[in-house]
Amino acid sequence: MIQCYILGTTHPKRRHIFPVLKPFEKNKTFSDKERLALYGISETDIEFTNSIEEASVAILPMSWNFYKKTKTIDEALEGIALAKRYQKKVLSFVTGDFGVSVPYFDHLIVLRNSGNKSKLPKTHLGMPTFIKDPLVRIFKTNDILVRDYTAMPVIGFCGQANASVFNALSEIVKTISRNFLYRMRLRSSLPQQVLSTSYTRASLLKNFEKSTLVRTNFIRRKKYRAGASDEQQRKKTTVAFYENMQQSDYVLCMRGAGNFSVRLYETLAMGRIPVFIDTDCLLPSENNIAWKQHVVWVPYSDRKRVAAYVDRFHKGLSPEKFRNLQQQNRSLWENQLTLGGFFKTTLHE
Repeated sequence: MIQCYILGTTHPKRRHIFPVLKPFEKNKTFSDKERLALYGISETDIEFTNSIEEASVAILPMSWNFYKKTKTIDEALEGIALAKRYQKKVLSFVTGDFGVSVPYFDHLIVLRNSGNKSKLPKTHLGMPTFIKDPLVRIFKTNDILVRDYTAMPVIGFCGQANASVFNALSEIVKTISRNFLYRMRLRSSLPQQVLSTSYTRASLLKNFEKSTLVRTNFIRRKKYRAGASDEQQRKKTTVAFYENMQQSDYVLCMRGAGNFSVRLYETLAMGRIPVFIDTDCLLPSENNIAWKQHVVWVPYSDRKRVAAYVDRFHKGLSPEKFRNLQQQNRSLWENQLTLGGFFKTTLHE
């Protein structure tokens, strides 16, 4: 069991609460059995102590975005200083598509979904996007539908992809504007790579469709969730999204507004193989997960050859290895990329 010391108090804004605290912030009628079922973590895994001397690790309870927005950075810094006196590491996190700047301390670990790996200190670590299990939620099962190997693999994609040059220019202008406001200290969100992600996705889909090496299974959306505006429409588009994955061997995973891909984790949860476009991404557990064995890894600079990368990867698999990899990807998500799996691994490091 890991003993954790909380450096301050949590606040009602739940999206800003440190993720591993959320399962324990539920109301008093929430049982440990329910906690384990929903989050994959239990009271038997973590104990919260009032003594920092006894703690294995200290935790800042709110996101750096919260401390910045509420102008309570001093509260966070006091906690970090306290942990330093007792020689304890501090776990903290950044939320949102873009993230915010964080002061550097050698004992401060910053978990984050987004960010450019090459521009971040080694104390910043990747964190998964935590999603509900799509197999249970959509298909009412715990078992993936294992696909058989075929000579020509099926590439799936359902999502926002827009080949309009006007739309691309609009996205680029918005990014340049946000970056300018950051440099003028009028915005706390960190600057982003200047590109149109929806246009880039559309270009990648077109490259696949031109190729004779793969078969395609694409549903293009001009708007996020096809512009769904009510619960019924959202449910319909969600089912279509996961059915598209289920009917594919590989799934294109390309960053969105922030430099990370939620689809990466959704694909792994479905037991499919991501085609991951690396835009200098920071991935979770990079010391423990051999990512290039689980995904088709495509450098952004070589993205026009995406079909060739898939072809080479696929031809390197036997029918048995192809089936096994689907199961391995599902297990990877369950054991290391769910909230419980990730933090049970991270807290023991």
